[in-house]
Amino acid sequence: MPFSVSWHTLLEHLDELPADATLITPLSHSRIHITDIQEHRVVVQFDESNEKRPLQRGQFETLYHQIQTAHDGFNLDRLPPDADPYPAVLSVHPRFEIDEDAGVIAETDGPTTTQLADTAHEPDTDDDRTEPDGLDIYSDGLLLIDALERHDVTDLPDLETATLVNLYTLLSDVQRDANDFRQEVADVLLSRLHHDRPVAGQYGSVQRTSRRNRSLKDDEDVLSMLEAEGIDRERVMSVDRQKVDEALEVTTLTESDVYEIDESEYVRKAEVDNDVKESRLQGLKDRLATSEETEVEELQQEIEALEDRIDDLTSFRAGTEVQR
Repeated sequence: MPFSVSWHTLLEHLDELPADATLITPLSHSRIHITDIQEHRVVVQFDESNEKRPLQRGQFETLYHQIQTAHDGFNLDRLPPDADPYPAVLSVHPRFEIDEDAGVIAETDGPTTTQLADTAHEPDTDDDRTEPDGLDIYSDGLLLIDALERHDVTDLPDLETATLVNLYTLLSDVQRDANDFRQEVADVLLSRLHHDRPVAGQYGSVQRTSRRNRSLKDDEDVLSMLEAEGIDRERVMSVDRQKVDEALEVTTLTESDVYEIDESEYVRKAEVDNDVKESRLQGLKDRLATSEETEVEELQQEIEALEDRIDDLTSFRAGTEVQR
């Protein structure tokens, strides 16, 4: 089938999309929507930055032929920089589909899915914010915010000891909760990132990296292989701390005889009074629930203004256009 037929089929399906239809790009997961459909190009706009970018027919044709000649689909990692929107738009065609798990876009004869965002299950941003069930970091974070609002933490030495203990306990809990939650988020993100390609969000960007860990094999195996290469085992033998500790128990030597000891003192959380935390947390929730409507509206306006400022400072605006 010539590309011209597929191109006009694509344009027809793009024309049928609702005006508010949102597409998700497969690599950076940016949200885009169609603003103009012309004979030789399609213009898209990025929701986060409001940047408009023309996608040329020639680039779609190049991608089309690469898909035709690729075995088991065209690898999305081979896309040029800033070409992420092309496969997202092409997926609207009924014969082309993106498989994000495999990292490819392929032509198929069966029913296909598109990169259209499922807005039916997305939360309405105009609704009141709700508490996420079972998320410890939300509760501990709310308690920490309350403590920071009630005390002047710019001069810690002036605070009472009990206040410092409360702050330290809450900071420790939030840190633990954040680390656990961060790992859960990272586990999901890992399946969506491809080969060190940075993925940008409103507040920053992440990328997939690899870590190489080493651990020695069995001691005798390692020593035997090194000796076979002419390396004397004495050159690689070292003192084993566990064996030294065992030896200290049956000798008259003291710990300081064989160890350089450097002692330091630090604060460690001993226990947490969860009942007090729950009581205080419920009080905060009740206070928020009974707040005057005008106060809630003012708070929401302040939050929205802050989010706009953060967006202006952190949004990435790319000005490059893909050329064949």
